[in-house]
Amino acid sequence: LSSGINAEWPLRPGCLISILPDILDTGAEGRNKYLNTLKELGDKYKKRKWGWAWSFAGEQDKLEAAIEVGGAGYPAIVALNIKKNAVLHHRGGFSKDSINEFLQYVIAGRIAPSVLRKDVPKLRKATPWDGKDGQMPEEEDYSDLDDIDLDEVPVENAHSEL
Repeated sequence: LSSGINAEWPLRPGCLISILPDILDTGAEGRNKYLNTLKELGDKYKKRKWGWAWSFAGEQDKLEAAIEVGGAGYPAIVALNIKKNAVLHHRGGFSKDSINEFLQYVIAGRIAPSVLRKDVPKLRKATPWDGKDGQMPEEEDYSDLDDIDLDEVPVENAHSEL
């Protein structure tokens, strides 16, 4: 599995791209479950020579827009063929059985591809995941609001602006 295979895409017969939930939503244990599922399937379909890539929600937003995933509904997986300008969306659950069934349908041609409406962008350089749980970002300290005088706005001006 790789999160930086943009250079390989044109050389592969296809690429499976997974967009996983943010680490704060799943923790390391949840992300590892998703990655293990992808690794097992990658091993099973090794002879197909597909590229396999993953990212997390919002990290590669231009890619998500190009393949028409994102905003909600993570995790997501698509089969992408840049040479044919086609993308196939998996609509089921993110389980080994469900993704395996999707891949069987892709192989058999039983899923109608969508045309890529946007060019696949160059990926942004991603920071490799350290394998750990995420940390909540530090919040701004708003405890010192004594400097703000909320009574300064005259009442008549406040209503006239509405």
